[in-house]
Amino acid sequence: MTQFHHLSVHDIVQGLANKSFSSHELTEHFIGRIDKLDGQINSFITRDFDNAIAHAKTADKLRADGDARPLLGVPMAHKDNLCTKGVLTTCGSKMLHNFVSPYNATVVENIASAGFVSLGKLNMDEFAMGSDNEKSYYGAVHNPWDTTRVPGGSSGGSAAAVASGFIPVATGSDTGGSIRQPASFCGVTGIKPTYGRVSRYGMIAYASSLDQAGTFGKTALDCAYLLEPMTGYDNKDATSINRPTDSLVADILAADTTSDKPLAGKKIGVAKAYFGAGLDGEVEKSIRAALAKYEELGAQIVEVDITDPAITLATYYLLAPAEASSNLSRFDGVRFGYRCENPKDLADLYTRSRSEGFGEEVKRRIIMGTYALSAGYFDAYYIKAQKVRRLIVEDFLKAFEKCDIIASPTAPTPAYKLGESLDPASIYLGDVYTIGVNLAGLPALSHPVGMANGLPVGLQLIGKHWAESELLTTAHVYQANTDFHQAKPELAKD
Repeated sequence: MTQFHHLSVHDIVQGLANKSFSSHELTEHFIGRIDKLDGQINSFITRDFDNAIAHAKTADKLRADGDARPLLGVPMAHKDNLCTKGVLTTCGSKMLHNFVSPYNATVVENIASAGFVSLGKLNMDEFAMGSDNEKSYYGAVHNPWDTTRVPGGSSGGSAAAVASGFIPVATGSDTGGSIRQPASFCGVTGIKPTYGRVSRYGMIAYASSLDQAGTFGKTALDCAYLLEPMTGYDNKDATSINRPTDSLVADILAADTTSDKPLAGKKIGVAKAYFGAGLDGEVEKSIRAALAKYEELGAQIVEVDITDPAITLATYYLLAPAEASSNLSRFDGVRFGYRCENPKDLADLYTRSRSEGFGEEVKRRIIMGTYALSAGYFDAYYIKAQKVRRLIVEDFLKAFEKCDIIASPTAPTPAYKLGESLDPASIYLGDVYTIGVNLAGLPALSHPVGMANGLPVGLQLIGKHWAESELLTTAHVYQANTDFHQAKPELAKD
């Protein structure tokens, strides 16, 4: 049997165009792998296989009739916080365990219009609040490199499914690192675009000023194939920015990857603040080696100053829970979602529905956010954090006066053990290198650059606003000259 799960999206696009195989064959292959192996990983919440096969057969017929869409029939799957019409959209929560969306998120609609075939909905930390994917009502996701370890969160199901060879690409969302950190832990590539680049309509909100949908793939080029049709203005989203979309795939394919110095003239900024206490020694070795490789490819490494990550972390964990407290107030057991049994009165309905429907981490963040927004503390905490956020943006803009891209570790450690007795504050520290990007609305990606104690390590590249093409192309040049992205866990080698 053809090992379709070893093919890149570029290979799949060419194979479908050349009629080397059909979408139906591809879809059946990936469904077979999920049926056989996902019991070890738990990456899917909802398997929409009957619809996937029907859509794949339709894609094959459309191709035979002359439909020239290059992505027609390519399999993928969605993170379960993107509304999909007629399919469960749970957000990894008991609160939405029976919610079947009556409409598609714009992201889902755009991807379907490009011709992709969705195999279902992927596991995630409840309401995207977590950094390990252990906080899902549907059970923890396991890292395919070591199933005793976490895949990262909150988009852990997406990263694990791509790393396991269950799907070529997947959607994710990133509020404080929820694409980049699991990409690092699972040894895949993941990109979070500029805030406003991708519509948030139909994406169930965690923190509305921080959330942004993005993509996972084995490579930067794979990510670009899925990201490109996702982008564009949407008048249903007030935060969507009306600007021309980029030709991400064409830009990457046109890039020089073979000359002696393909990145000559590129300046990559590195901040000492990202290499302080808490960074695992083996992770740092891989990051330093990756930066040396970028220099070998012609890039110039320059030192830049960035806001102290400890300040960024404190700012994020005031603002994000405050927005979550507001966004999640709608889940009250009245209109949709979980409702407690036999409520005594309206107050009991609200109290028990929310207490029983939300998990511990979601309740913790709601309480933190409600406290920050409460009378007497609003000015002292929330308003102050908003002012600091503006200073964080200014620090990034000043840094970009000296460089084109900023590089850092994606996470301070490789994937840690499932059930490891970390207190919440220690887990939050895992986001220390990623959250500043969300506060500033910048694009950033993570790509694999090595191993630490047998586990993948990711390098984060941060770009200027709207610089997705530059980020993806830079990572592509690195991947064309290295083979870290080709490493596979045992589960994906067969």
